[in-house]
Amino acid sequence: MDNFTYCTPTRYDFGRGVELKAGERLAQLGLKHVLVCYGMGSVVRSGLLDRVLSTLTKASVAYTLLGGIEPNPTDPKVREGIALCRTEGIDGLLAVGGGSVIDTAKAIAAGVPYPGDFWDFWAGKATVKTALPVGVVLTIPAAGSEGSGNSVITLLDGLHKISLRTDSALRPRFALLNPELTFTLPPEQTAAGIADMMAHIFERYFSPTADVEITDRVSEGVLMAIIEEAPKVMRDPTDYQARANIMWSGTLAHNGICGTGRREDWVSHFMEHEISAVYGVTHGAGLAVILPAFMTFMAQHAPRKGAQFARRVFHISEPDDTRAALLGIDALKMFFTSLGLPVTFAQLGISDPDITLLVKKLHENKGQTIGGYYPLTATETTAIYKLAL
Repeated sequence: MDNFTYCTPTRYDFGRGVELKAGERLAQLGLKHVLVCYGMGSVVRSGLLDRVLSTLTKASVAYTLLGGIEPNPTDPKVREGIALCRTEGIDGLLAVGGGSVIDTAKAIAAGVPYPGDFWDFWAGKATVKTALPVGVVLTIPAAGSEGSGNSVITLLDGLHKISLRTDSALRPRFALLNPELTFTLPPEQTAAGIADMMAHIFERYFSPTADVEITDRVSEGVLMAIIEEAPKVMRDPTDYQARANIMWSGTLAHNGICGTGRREDWVSHFMEHEISAVYGVTHGAGLAVILPAFMTFMAQHAPRKGAQFARRVFHISEPDDTRAALLGIDALKMFFTSLGLPVTFAQLGISDPDITLLVKKLHENKGQTIGGYYPLTATETTAIYKLAL
C-alpha cells in the first residue's frame, strides 16, 4: 500500500426530505448570495427547484438562477456563470441536479476568483488554489461529483473533453441526498448511472499497487452491492431502499475511498470522454461499451486484477487468470445487457466509429502513453477501441 492523504470535507445529509435543508446549510457557510445551477427543466417541472428556493428565502440567502445546463457540459455555460457571479457579487453556488450540473458549478466556482481563463485549470496550465464554496442537491446518482473534487467539462473549440481532478478545492461543502428524488428517472438514465459508478470503482481497482487488500475489499463490496440492488431498482423505480443503496454507492464509488493507498488507472474514462465528446452519447452508456473492451485487452496482457474481480465478485472458480478474467467480462456484459445498456459501438448507435480520430484526440489530450495499471500507447488504445466493435 502506498502512502496517502485522504481529505473528504463534504457534509452529507441523506434521506427523505433532506433537500429542505439547502437554505440552512448555505447560511451555515455564511453565504449571502448564491448562484443556483440546474439542468434542462426537470427540477422545475417536478417542483423541486421551487421547494429548494423557498428554503433559501427562509434562510435569508439571496439567489440568482442559471438553468439550461446540458448533459456533457461545455464551456459556454461555465463562462456565463462566471460572468454572472462577478456581476452579481455572488459568494457561493448551489447545484440542483446530477453530475453535469455539479461539474459546471465547480468550474464556475474555480473560475470566479481566477484572473485568467478558467480552462487553464483543465488544460494543465494552472492549479486550483481557491474556489467559491459549492453545495449540492443531488437528483441523479451516477457521476459521484457530489463527493469528489473532480469536474469534467468539454471545450467546444476542438471538442476537448477533460476531467480536472483536485484533492479538496472543488469538493462540495455539503451534499443533500434524498433517494425519493430519483424515483422518476427514466430506466436508461438509471442504468447509465449504474455503469458510471461501477466504472469509477474499476478505475481505482485496476491498479499496479500491491497489498491493498482493504481497499480492494471495499471496492468489491460496493460492486457486489450495486449488482444486487440494480435489478431491484429497474423492476420497481420507487423501491426506496434499493434507490437508497444505489444512491450511496454512487457517492462511495467516487469520493476517493476506493482509491486510497494505490495508484489509479482512468484509461476507460479517458477513452469514453472522446466518444461522448465526438458523438454526444450518454457517458455511462459509453462506459458500458468501453469497460468490457478495456478489460478484455487486460485479460490478454495483465489479467491479475480482472481475474481477482471475476473470482471475488462473480464467484468464478476458474484457476487460470486469463480464462477467469474473460469469464468475469462475460458476466459483466450480461449484467449490463440485463439493464438495457449497450456493450458495443453498434448498440451505442455508432455503426462506424472514427477510431483514428478518437485515438488522435485521446493522446493529444492525455499524452503519448496513458494508464496507471498498464501503459498504453496509440497502438494499444486503437486495439481497445476495436474490441468495442
